[in-house]
This record gives sequence, structure tokens and C-alpha cells, in this order.
Amino acid sequence: MLNLFNNKKMKKIVLYITLLSIVSIFTYCSGKEQNTTLQVVNNNSELQEMEKITFGAGCFWCVEAIFERVNGVTDVVSGYMGGNIKNPTYKEVCTGNTGHAEVCQLIYNPSIISFEELLEIFWKTHDPTTLNRQGNDVGTQYRSVIFYHTDKQKELAEEYKLKLSNANIWKDPIITLIEPATEFYEAEDYHQKYFDNNSKQPYCSFVIQPKVEKFEKIFKKNLK
Repeated sequence: MLNLFNNKKMKKIVLYITLLSIVSIFTYCSGKEQNTTLQVVNNNSELQEMEKITFGAGCFWCVEAIFERVNGVTDVVSGYMGGNIKNPTYKEVCTGNTGHAEVCQLIYNPSIISFEELLEIFWKTHDPTTLNRQGNDVGTQYRSVIFYHTDKQKELAEEYKLKLSNANIWKDPIITLIEPATEFYEAEDYHQKYFDNNSKQPYCSFVIQPKVEKFEKIFKKNLK
């Protein structure tokens, strides 16, 4: 009788442990699946928040060096836009015959930095009154231009330009073009992060470095 009792008791214990294990595994798996789903939702939410804008403000080495230091800007790519041939090379763009502007395409998070703040940085870090020229860089490829990607960007850019014009900040009129974005052609690899990779080069030392220093002084609150 004792053995029979012990066997029945042992079976109950084994059954209880088995059921407990099944419940634990199910609970763990369900929780893991829920967490993964939340993570995917969060990732999709972050992707949906990101926006794109393309600026031309002279040599794209200078533009890139400034905007890659802006908090909220997650990616800056140098390239060409606004021309009339496909897949232009740097050498072709430099002739001024392709119609392309040297530009930087930005991916940014508007919950961190607003489009209006990007416009302020854009207009205050180059001269928007010189036609097809920034300093000693001369040619249509160096024109001041905003290639907007949404109607809202167009509206805000035009409003901001009008406000600056009415404020008479510059003695000459603002000639910045505001145009719809066209096909973007990424520049050659050696142009990407040019200032960071070539800071000792004369152009970087004498042209880009002073611009970066001025930007960092004026826009401290926007630095990464």
C-alpha cells in the first residue's frame, strides 16, 4: 500500500512540474513575441518620422561638414541634382555644362530638429545673394538652391525666404532658388565626409574650417 501511495503521489508531483513548465515556457514565449512586436512598431515609427531635404550652398564639402554636425540630422550624402544628364561625374559637373548643382541630401528627424531650424542654418552658413558663386568657387554648380521634397517644405522655404528678404539682412537680394527635388546622384566615394577625412588639406584648413567654427559658435544648441 505504501508503494502504491508513493507511486500515486510521485505521478501527481511529476504532472504538476510538467504543467508548470509548460505554463512557464508559454508565458516566456508570449512575452518575447510581444516585446519583438513593440520593437518593430517602434522601429517603423522612427522610420516614418524621418524626412529628407536637399540643399545646395556652394561646394558640397562645406555643406556636408556643417550639417553632419547638426543634432537630429542622421545622414548627409554629397551628390548632384538639378541637371540634364544621367549619372554625371564630378569632372562633368565641374564644367558647368550638365546643369547640376553640388548638393547635400539630408535625412533628419523633425522631432529633434525642425525644418525651419534647418533653413536657418542653411541661410546663415553661406551667402545667398551671390549668383552661382560662393567665395572663389564660381559656376552654376555652386548655386544657392533648396530642392524640396514635399509641398510643406516648399511653403516653409518660401515663407522663410520672404521673411529674410523683408528683414534686409543682406544689402543684396536673396537669389536662392526653391525647386522640386529631381533625381539625386550620389557623388564619388572620395567626396563623402571629405572634411573629416582631409582636414589638413589647404581647402579644408582655409575655407571649410572657418565655416565650421563659425557655425559651431552660432548654433551651439544644435550641435550633436
